[in-house]
Amino acid sequence: MESIGVLMACPMNTYLEQELERRFNLFKFWTVSDKTQFLKAQQNNIRAVVGNATAGADAELIDALPKLEIVSSFSVGLDKVDMVKCKEKGVRVTNTPDVLTDDVADLAIGLMLAVLRRLCESDRYVRSGKWKKGDYKLTTKVRFTGKTVGIIGLGRIGMAVAKRAEAFSCPINYYSRTEKPNLKYKYYPSVVELASNCHILVVACPLTEETRHIINREVIDALGPKGVLINIGRGPHVDERELVSALVEGRLGGAGLDVFENEPHVPEELFGLENVVLMPHVGSGTVETRKTMADLVLGNLEAHFLNKPLLTPVV
Repeated sequence: MESIGVLMACPMNTYLEQELERRFNLFKFWTVSDKTQFLKAQQNNIRAVVGNATAGADAELIDALPKLEIVSSFSVGLDKVDMVKCKEKGVRVTNTPDVLTDDVADLAIGLMLAVLRRLCESDRYVRSGKWKKGDYKLTTKVRFTGKTVGIIGLGRIGMAVAKRAEAFSCPINYYSRTEKPNLKYKYYPSVVELASNCHILVVACPLTEETRHIINREVIDALGPKGVLINIGRGPHVDERELVSALVEGRLGGAGLDVFENEPHVPEELFGLENVVLMPHVGSGTVETRKTMADLVLGNLEAHFLNKPLLTPVV
């Protein structure tokens, strides 16, 4: 298997990179200066692409690799993979579902608590020495327990968030493309209606053309000055300009954000807002989970090239 060419789209995980180098003939795309010339030279050698939430396999890359057989993504989301082109070319696609569900759901709850109880601001208050000059302001009007949580996308991660929020006595509402049977949670047929009927709105759906900017001005205004937005999905789910405007103007109560439209660039207007908590896209960022994800990527690649069933096939 050492002769099989695998293209790694960008740096993503040291363990994964080392294992790919050990097991395959690894090409590191980010180290290549002339990518067009490189693809021409290696077009008959590369049979697999490994991508993630930052870089994957678009139509141009897929067309440039006539021997490409599989795209194995180090992520659950596949918005960086041209699924239509993969199906057209007969290229298999895998991702890493389930293994990161708990970490991402945990972070969602952490962001809710951090925003509502001003955990980050309180920490800074102590570190700066301000506590010696007086007690920190009360935050009891924005407690988490009992707040209605609305979830966009009730898949694996959305359900995990819902179960955790229920432990805080939070009523759960949701929006998805269709109402799910045998659920006690209340369904709303539009995101605006959901936002109008919750205190905390969580984005947990896949990024597609239909869900790009699913959080727009109308949704933000429906959530309102007492509402909180939590985004653990993808940055482009949110119209970032509208979000920044609403937070600066006080039309939205707060936000907990793990993802952004143009990562790693974050709107500087958010830096000074105490009702906003910012994370560097670390939803699945624990050592244990990232290793499990890497093993799943490796397992899918080896299964494919040994003509065995894929572990987590998407296409």
